[in-house]
Amino acid sequence: MFEVLKSGGVLIIPILVCAVLETFIIIERMIYFYAIGKNRTAVSAEIISLVKKRNYDGAIEYRRAINTPLTNILKKAVECRNFPVSEIREAVTNEATHQIPLLERFITPLGTIANIATLLGLMGTVTGNIQAFGVLGSGGSMGNPEILAGAIAEALVTTAAGLAVSIPALIFHNYFVSRINRRMIEMEYTASELVVALKVKGENL
Repeated sequence: MFEVLKSGGVLIIPILVCAVLETFIIIERMIYFYAIGKNRTAVSAEIISLVKKRNYDGAIEYRRAINTPLTNILKKAVECRNFPVSEIREAVTNEATHQIPLLERFITPLGTIANIATLLGLMGTVTGNIQAFGVLGSGGSMGNPEILAGAIAEALVTTAAGLAVSIPALIFHNYFVSRINRRMIEMEYTASELVVALKVKGENL
């Protein structure tokens, strides 16, 4: 395997760097989304239940034990419970704006890696073909077979390596984007439920 990669030339190095970064991002994001998604329905239901019982301190303490973007948004709503409803909604929206970057962390670099790896593979194809045609042009009908084979290998290996890195990066990028969209919808819906719970008995009307 090392010899095959070595035949890809100098461009195989940045492609391998992209592969390492991609692997780190995918693993980190998978662990993160698993952590914030675990028991999220039960957690939000418990916080809303505590609010309905007017146990606001209990709701805030419960959130401290489970620190996720969703619970941070719910905590903000509880802290602003004495404000008018319009101000509660505005505070929740502002808090969501601060929490979204936590969900989107590393997603843009992952998409960038997908594009860069493809372009690096394409560049390797071009440089390899340039070398191959240079060999043919300088050495008669076939040129030096060994040099020609090396140029062709560089073109093929870098193309394959670039695609091998970019395809998973693109798949996981789209997957994470879809998960972020779902989490945002869930946060909006749950926050609305909490605002309704805070309005009960006309406290914030």
